[in-house]
Amino acid sequence: MLPKASRDGLFYPELGRTRLIAEEPTGSGTWPDGFDHVDRQIRVGSGDEAFKALAEGIMSWQIQRRAGLRVSAPPRAVAGARVVSGFGVGDLRLPVPCQVVWALERTGVLRSDGTEVELAGFGYGTLPGHPALGEEAFLAMKASDGGVYFRLLAFSKPSGLLFRLGSPVTKLTQRNVTRSYLQAARSLV
Repeated sequence: MLPKASRDGLFYPELGRTRLIAEEPTGSGTWPDGFDHVDRQIRVGSGDEAFKALAEGIMSWQIQRRAGLRVSAPPRAVAGARVVSGFGVGDLRLPVPCQVVWALERTGVLRSDGTEVELAGFGYGTLPGHPALGEEAFLAMKASDGGVYFRLLAFSKPSGLLFRLGSPVTKLTQRNVTRSYLQAARSLV
């Protein structure tokens, strides 16, 4: 069972849940109750060089920058790092603060279905001031056949009444940002 209490300003159920889901095949994760979720995976290339390029782009925040977000963060995603992204137009940007709750440099994982994969990536959780409550993860994966995949995982719900009232706009924004992340992953390889 994952913790449900606050840790460094993070307060949502099951901190780190995206890591457990990341280590399983697409679609086999158990998501927290009451949260919308995203589990998207696309093939972006093959081989070690493609995996390294994607992993480096994820760990150095390039995935967010190439998706059109302004990012204020340490040079690399490591557990405990705080990041503030901003989305919007020009100087009109909504700050979205997060904290990295887990990070994996290149590591091998044996999944429950018996497949072996290499993973690199991180998951971050929302901090107070973020329009959503939840967690999002960005992963580079190299399958045993050499295929390289980008996987995006997220679970969230509006963080307060104002954002619940604006839920249709928030969901549309999340779909557009997800699409931008997928395009960014392709561009990294």
